[in-house]
Amino acid sequence: MNLLKTLAAISSMTMLSRVTGLLRESLFARAFGAGAYTDAFIVAFRIPNLLRRLFAEGAFSQAFVPILSEYKSQYGQDASKQLADHVATTLVWATMVVSLIGILAAPWFVYAIATGLNKDPGAFDAAVWMTRLMFPYIACMSFVALAGGILNTWREFKIPAFTPVLLNVAFIAASLFLAPFLKQPVYAMAIAVFVGGLLQVAIQIPALVRIGMLPRLSLNPAIGLSDGGVRRVLKKMGPAVFAVSAAQISLMINTSIASRLAEGSISWLSYADRLMEFPSAMLGVALGTILLPSLSKANADGDKTEYSALLDWGLRLTFLLALPAAVGMATLATPLIATLFHYGKFTAESVTMSTEPLIAYSLGLIGIILVKTLAPAFYARQDIRTPVKIAIGVLIATQLMNMLFVPHLAVAGLALSIGLGACLNACFLYWGLRRRGIYQPEAGWGIFFLRLLPALCIMGGVASYGASRIDWIAMQHHPLLRIGALALLVALCGVVYFGTLLVAGFRFRDFKRNA
Repeated sequence: MNLLKTLAAISSMTMLSRVTGLLRESLFARAFGAGAYTDAFIVAFRIPNLLRRLFAEGAFSQAFVPILSEYKSQYGQDASKQLADHVATTLVWATMVVSLIGILAAPWFVYAIATGLNKDPGAFDAAVWMTRLMFPYIACMSFVALAGGILNTWREFKIPAFTPVLLNVAFIAASLFLAPFLKQPVYAMAIAVFVGGLLQVAIQIPALVRIGMLPRLSLNPAIGLSDGGVRRVLKKMGPAVFAVSAAQISLMINTSIASRLAEGSISWLSYADRLMEFPSAMLGVALGTILLPSLSKANADGDKTEYSALLDWGLRLTFLLALPAAVGMATLATPLIATLFHYGKFTAESVTMSTEPLIAYSLGLIGIILVKTLAPAFYARQDIRTPVKIAIGVLIATQLMNMLFVPHLAVAGLALSIGLGACLNACFLYWGLRRRGIYQPEAGWGIFFLRLLPALCIMGGVASYGASRIDWIAMQHHPLLRIGALALLVALCGVVYFGTLLVAGFRFRDFKRNA
């Protein structure tokens, strides 16, 4: 398997997901702007979304994929299918119970996460209603995470990468065709989450049938829990909740802090977060997706040289692509926010206030993506304890930074704390890999950075100059012209960056790798 080709395929699907996601956010901003009811939806969606990342995509995938890879390599298809059946039964029953608890306890969840919404009783009640409607989403996404883990282990990456597009399509359809007919239009977004979850489940089924791995669910949850493989997954999954989700827990704490700042702060942070997730998903998530099964196989085979080489390849690609993304986000923050969101109820003030956390996020983007590259190196070895210890320390450090930054930077301070916390997380993960001899850097890193630095500086200069020559907010009534100007500027930055790299001696073939 050509890893670079696979990465390009996954990134293409992820780009489609993020482009439709940006379209959905643009329509959302146009229709609802940044206010109390927008904050209510974001809070309501963030609660089940956090649980999804904790118990489905994050902790579950990191615990399940290495064990499934072990079963596939050592015991064959039948044993792997039985493990998938039992894990699916346990996972679906558990998330259904959690969903029921969430529906009943929604007022307490909303109050705990965003106490500031109490200032507007209508917004608080709306958040509770939407939370109840969206809580079953975690059951759907748990099955999607299970399916994605199975498909990735069988080297079927495209369907899991494409799946998030369906949620975005549901959002877009709801904002265009449902919201105008509801008394409270923002409720359409909550309905879209519920429908989008069902669509994402549906698309997995044909792919699982094709490889003979569609899980068979049992009405008796005890059958799953009696399986030794399931108990191993659950044992690894418990501490992995903390290890892979420190940033998400910080984000939830930040939501509570933001709810006590100026009205709209949650929304400003959310719009910046959406843009930050674009490069994070296209590179970080894509790299983590292909590295985890490849590293798991190398570990099962006892091939330490291949293990280290895979990590080295992933780290070089991370720096090559994440650093220009960070520079671009910082220098083009206002053009990006204005072009994507400055329509309808999204005001010029909202552009300014959303730009500040986006710039703050850019300072820590490299750390956010590095964590997604380095963490799989521990999970592939079924080492959960080390990332857990690091994650807990980083979570505490992030909140200490909030105490330092928020009084002076307001909502931007929240984003800065998350970014710097991720950088701290990445540093400790890297140090742990080196100290244990798991990763040995290959030759040429010094030359690599010496060639990279001029390209970053030249690209940053071009981006900064281009952004300063146009009044992006004043172009609100000329959206096509503004979109064209931004696209031209981004394309120019890309040409300048990769052109400088070619002149400096970088070659595409240097990053090809098979696994």
